[in-house]
Amino acid sequence: MTATDPAEATGRHTEGLFGPTFRPLTLGLVALITVIAFEGMAVSTAMPEVARELDAVRSYGLAFSVMLTTQLLGIVLSGVWTDRSGSLPSLFVGQVLFAVGCAVCGSAGSFGPFLFGRAVAGLGAGLTFVAAFVVVGRAYPEALRPKVFSVVSAAWVLPSLLGPVIAGWLTSAVSWRLVFWAVVLPVAVALVAVVTRRGQIAAADAGVEASSRDHREHRRAAWLGLAIAVSAGLLQWGTHELEIAWSPKTVTALVGLVGVAVVAPMLLPAGTFAMRRGLPSVMLSRFFLPCAFFGTLTYIPLMLTGERGMTLTQAGAVLAVGSLGWSVGSWIQGRDRYAGRRDRLVVLGGLSLALGLLGVVAVTAFGWWPWWVVVPLSFCGLGMGLGTASLSVLALSLTPPRDHGSASSSLQLSDVLGSVIGIAATGAVFAALHTAAGQDVPVFVAMWLGTAAVAALVIASGSRIRS
Repeated sequence: MTATDPAEATGRHTEGLFGPTFRPLTLGLVALITVIAFEGMAVSTAMPEVARELDAVRSYGLAFSVMLTTQLLGIVLSGVWTDRSGSLPSLFVGQVLFAVGCAVCGSAGSFGPFLFGRAVAGLGAGLTFVAAFVVVGRAYPEALRPKVFSVVSAAWVLPSLLGPVIAGWLTSAVSWRLVFWAVVLPVAVALVAVVTRRGQIAAADAGVEASSRDHREHRRAAWLGLAIAVSAGLLQWGTHELEIAWSPKTVTALVGLVGVAVVAPMLLPAGTFAMRRGLPSVMLSRFFLPCAFFGTLTYIPLMLTGERGMTLTQAGAVLAVGSLGWSVGSWIQGRDRYAGRRDRLVVLGGLSLALGLLGVVAVTAFGWWPWWVVVPLSFCGLGMGLGTASLSVLALSLTPPRDHGSASSSLQLSDVLGSVIGIAATGAVFAALHTAAGQDVPVFVAMWLGTAAVAALVIASGSRIRS
């Protein structure tokens, strides 16, 4: 714990998350995360039908990655914005943009406008995530932060259980458009909940020293954020309908990949990609986890509906049950007994994720009963819950409060960049090897063996966190 922790200095650590001081703020954050979680889980279920109706099956992964690409920009800009102006402006604007983007998606008549809506929603999500993360770091004492992240992760439970099922039913019975429109009103409610606690959030921001980054460094970070978003965008566009041949799109993808490789180290702690001990290995672990997990999860509904004949509702139910592991893992790491040992939970999370992904490969490759995929998906979720929540706690504990904005931005940047690279890589493999006649089981197996190997790298990076 740092000596400058303003929340700890007040002595409020004797109060729980749902005590008089923290209850309204905790409920507001839970409401906000619940809405965003519902959108993420529901869209994963509805996307096969969206892709078919908008004639974009080969561009399936682009619908996910374009949102993540603009989210990168939002994350970097929010880190600068929160350092300079506190967390409230970024939090408000982010929620508005997220709602507008979802409304545009629901109204889209072709794939182009749909992608634009996803881009707007991604920018809003990036602004929101970092600001919410900073609120946790500044408004809660260090002793309560693991429990905050545990509760926030638990906010994924109901959306994970009901989101895919509801989305599958709405898509099959009415229209996939309702999946996106249904998000707008709850976002407005969550925004009101956060607005009611603006005084408490502003007071927490005011009690923190000025950021160690000056105006010049903030401006540099903003430009680098634009550069990495453009690079990631080029990478996504170049790979979304990849063919194994040299072409302008292939060159574009390579330019984007080089851009990401050059810019990303400038936005993350020095030594991140060298697996340096301490905070750099926290960031690298946070890169590997979503790269492996979302590179797999994005295509599971497509495999279940296209190769195994499941309905969208059934595929959604598989994701719902499998996702419970994430909440269990997050709850485990929130227990006080693991204080000071969360680096071990990161290693355990990487192992669980790798084994779960190998299980998904086995179910797919050997043609086992498709509902069996719930079991390895539960292990995947357990690994993500153990790892991501622990890394969030570690990032804040290894950083002084005045730099929580930049640390939060770096952590979320690692998270989203990992998702972008994972989805881009699996999307490139799928686009290059997919055939119109289907029979893509070997393609899915090749994709997911690769993501399992990435998950195994968390075991190494997690062991380097303790300095």
